[in-house]
Amino acid sequence: MDIKLPPKPWYVKYRLAIALGIALTVLMAYTITLLLSPRTVYLSADRMKAVTAAEGSFTEYIDVEGIVHPIATILLNARESGSVQRIVSEEGSLLHKGDTIIVLANDALINSIRQDELEWEKTSRNLKEQEIQMEQKSLALKQQTLDQEHQIANLNRQLEQSREEFKMGIKSKAEMDIVEADYVYQHRKMELQMQSLKHDSASTILRREMIRAEYASADRKLAESRRRLDNLVVTSPTDGQLGRLNLTIGQNVSSGGTIGELKIMNNYKVRTQLSEYYVERINAGLPAMILQKKDTIPMRISRVMPEVKDRMFEADLVFLGHTPDNIRLGKSYRVKIELGQPESALIIPRGDFYQHTGGKWIFRIDPETGTARRTEIEIGRQNPEQFEILSGLAPGDSVILSGYERFLQAEQIKIEK
Repeated sequence: MDIKLPPKPWYVKYRLAIALGIALTVLMAYTITLLLSPRTVYLSADRMKAVTAAEGSFTEYIDVEGIVHPIATILLNARESGSVQRIVSEEGSLLHKGDTIIVLANDALINSIRQDELEWEKTSRNLKEQEIQMEQKSLALKQQTLDQEHQIANLNRQLEQSREEFKMGIKSKAEMDIVEADYVYQHRKMELQMQSLKHDSASTILRREMIRAEYASADRKLAESRRRLDNLVVTSPTDGQLGRLNLTIGQNVSSGGTIGELKIMNNYKVRTQLSEYYVERINAGLPAMILQKKDTIPMRISRVMPEVKDRMFEADLVFLGHTPDNIRLGKSYRVKIELGQPESALIIPRGDFYQHTGGKWIFRIDPETGTARRTEIEIGRQNPEQFEILSGLAPGDSVILSGYERFLQAEQIKIEK
């Protein structure tokens, strides 16, 4: 006979659904736990770079590359136009003051100078003739005056004799009056000649001064004309190295045209390019330095070019003492430009965290738990080696500097020994 079996419990029928529901619940709980709990990254201690924030001396400076240039460059210009007849000094030559660079030819200038010489000779002859004429006129007046004085002396004797003869009754009064009238006339005539001689002397003096001035003017004109001939030989105005001499034989050069440049080599300067970010902080006189091996070479900014091009501007620096060993034109150096005086500040070294976090947060290590957590910070000034920390850290805090491309989504880092 059949045996009646007891009915199965209800959960047996739904056991698969119940098991699936439990599994989904556990998975959801785990997921919620992960979402609500801080994301943790595990990092080996030997694979991270940790440093300690500390109070120290902070100097704000920038580190840039500078190129060596001559202390000054002089443009060489032709004072006279002409064609290049001879090139004496080649580009790159070291020159001394007065060394010949090029020789120009200018036939029109030579002809002009010859005309000036002929004009000078003509002017000289005319002036000499005027001097001779003035001398002859002065001699004639002097001779006339001498004759008049002699005649007056004779008339004076005749007048005295006539007066004696009148007293003796030899001559009549009429005859004596004739002699006296002739004497007065000749005496007045001599006075006029004396005045004429004085006027002639004054006129001669003035005329001689004018002739001397004309002589000097003619001499200056001829000298200036001849100096133009000397200008056909272009020489070095000072010691230096010749550069950019792009000339060929027969090439025409205009008056005042640039033929090359002279680099002054008795000293050097360093030219550097800086970001426009510093345009208001870089001024002439700021201290700078070059570090070469163990030697510090002091410098200062001598000139700042105000033009900003491609978000950059240029500045020149000069050496305050000795120059680096084996310095050469075109050689590059790392230049450290100080933007202020050293000050006490809380500082940490530079790291790649700044590029990834914008300097807004950093992982600070808790020494008790060995866990690094995100910490908001405020960065102040900076230089190529250090950051100034204004808030968020205290002296002695340890922070992670690098590897942040792996930690951007992490909330905390578990450091494994």
